[in-house]
Amino acid sequence: MDTPFVAVLMGSDSDLPVMDATLGILRTLRIPFEVKIRSAHRTPDATRDYVEDAERRGCAVFVCAAGLAAHLAGAVAGMTTRPVIGVPLDAGPLKGMDALLATVQMPGGIPVATVAIGKAGAKNAAWLAAQILALSDPRLNERLRAARAANTADVLAKDAALQEQSG
Repeated sequence: MDTPFVAVLMGSDSDLPVMDATLGILRTLRIPFEVKIRSAHRTPDATRDYVEDAERRGCAVFVCAAGLAAHLAGAVAGMTTRPVIGVPLDAGPLKGMDALLATVQMPGGIPVATVAIGKAGAKNAAWLAAQILALSDPRLNERLRAARAANTADVLAKDAALQEQSG
């Protein structure tokens, strides 16, 4: 089997500005990934072909981002037994609530791990994919621990600066 990677699927190229947050974290953590534009509604055959091919080549986690009806993550989850993380996007008048509900409300036996709407969700999708991969990759687990420690240090440094300014 090839090196495990994360497949990031977006319903449209307009999703890329939000999903750049996912890609940046995957790059920082040195996790191999692929990015594709696939639609549950407009390219169902191409989506299925890609999911099957990605599985054969070692895809360990699928991250799927879509707005409005947001069926991409659910469609992919119905095609694979690999973990699927859904990122609902704010793409319409309901401010992403429609996408959130479409992503999270899956039938029993076809789970989609659903993260927050928008950019925070895009970031957390990458972190969650990394945590899944780290279960079998001790070096990645150490990179995750180091990233968490750096985040902690950053928050504490910001607090110290605030205390200095207000004291």
